[in-house]
Amino acid sequence: MATKTKATRRRKIHLRIRKSIKGTSARPRLSVFRSNKSIYCQLIDDVNGTTLAAATSTDSGVSKEGNRIDQAKQVGAIMAGKAKDLNINTVVFDRSGYLYHGRVKALADGARENGLKL
Repeated sequence: MATKTKATRRRKIHLRIRKSIKGTSARPRLSVFRSNKSIYCQLIDDVNGTTLAAATSTDSGVSKEGNRIDQAKQVGAIMAGKAKDLNINTVVFDRSGYLYHGRVKALADGARENGLKL
C-alpha cells in the first residue's frame, strides 16, 4: 500500500473544496497559498478566469518584523484594502486544502478586521 504525501493529500482536499466554491466578479474567491517562508493570496473571478488583485508577504507594505503569523495578518489587511478599491465587500474564502489554523486563520482575521466579509 502506497503512502500519500502531505502534498497529494492537500491537493485532494483542495479539489474537493473547489467543487463547491466558485468566485464571481461581484463576490470573488480569496485563494490562499502558503509556503514555508511566505503567504500569498489572490482575488479570483472564476467566471471570467481573471485575477482581480493579489497580495503577498514579500510585498513592500508588509513589515519583516514579528513572526509569520503577524505578516499573514498584514497581508489580509492589504488584501482587504485592495478589495475596497475594487468596490468588493464580500468574498468566498478558499483555504486551498490547508487547515483553518495559524497563518491561514490570521490572514482571514486580518481581512475581516479591515472590513472584508468572508
